[in-house]
Amino acid sequence: MSFFAILCALLIEQVRPLAYHNPVYGGVLAWTRWTSRNFDAGKPHHGWVAWSLAVGVPTLLALAVHWALVLTLGLPFAVLWSIALLYVTLGFRQFSHHFTGIRDALDEGDEPLARSLLAHWQQVDAADLPRSEIVRHVIEHSVIAAHRHVFGVLAWFSILAAVGLGPAGAVFYRMSEFVSRYWAHKNGASMQPSSIWVQQAAARAWEVIDWLPARITALGFAVVGSFEEAIDCWRNDARRFPNGNDGVILAATSGAVNVSLGGGTLSVVPVNDPLSRAQAGDSFAGGPVADGGSTPGREPEPGHLRSVVGLVWRSVVMWMVLLALLTLARLLG
Repeated sequence: MSFFAILCALLIEQVRPLAYHNPVYGGVLAWTRWTSRNFDAGKPHHGWVAWSLAVGVPTLLALAVHWALVLTLGLPFAVLWSIALLYVTLGFRQFSHHFTGIRDALDEGDEPLARSLLAHWQQVDAADLPRSEIVRHVIEHSVIAAHRHVFGVLAWFSILAAVGLGPAGAVFYRMSEFVSRYWAHKNGASMQPSSIWVQQAAARAWEVIDWLPARITALGFAVVGSFEEAIDCWRNDARRFPNGNDGVILAATSGAVNVSLGGGTLSVVPVNDPLSRAQAGDSFAGGPVADGGSTPGREPEPGHLRSVVGLVWRSVVMWMVLLALLTLARLLG
């Protein structure tokens, strides 16, 4: 039933994407704020207590409802619960409108509009970016957003669902990613900034949680793209990026579509509305920038945006086909 739940969630999300401001994200934000406000007392162990509550309680709640539905109303209702949770945690439409707007602006030759849209999406200063750098940043942020909104969720959902934990994996992954970004963002807040212990706990947990999904995503890009170049870039250039997991994905993307990624960072613009960054799909600290130079490949150009779209969708189709075959084998076996 995992394959059916994922397919339904993706189709529903394409037809009716989740609204930008909605009760689910508002509730997640309020819950994260409450845990940090009441359990972030400035001691090392408080960081792990706050993280465990912020991530663990929603995950256990999702699991409890799943098994309550299985034991009382039956499996079909549990599948509907999985579809509902996947709808709010999984999907391209949570970020793709940013990508589409920038791509269309570049296709029309309106670089000022493209810079403005990129600045609004990532809350950065993009006023002086040349065309190739606009494309590079769009590719980097879009690929990481696709991983965190789609492939990472798919990985954790599928793994935990296979051992009877229902949709808990999807909630666990998205909550872990959100709290790590939100508490890093609160570090610079004027009111009630997050302690270093909470930030470190969330960052360390996220690094471990995203280790396997990042490599699954990179492998998928390599299989559906230029395999040898993607693997070679993965092995030799992932270290150019400060975040190891993001670096693996971006290096594989660079090799898969033959585009040079990495380079300078952008200045972050302070933002008052946390939800305006909660949907971005990458770090509050400015995104997946490189500190060790660019990867090999051609200079980014608008044509690479179409190549990246094709890469991502082919990877989605590949993993869905694989899940379908595993589901069929399980049913027949």
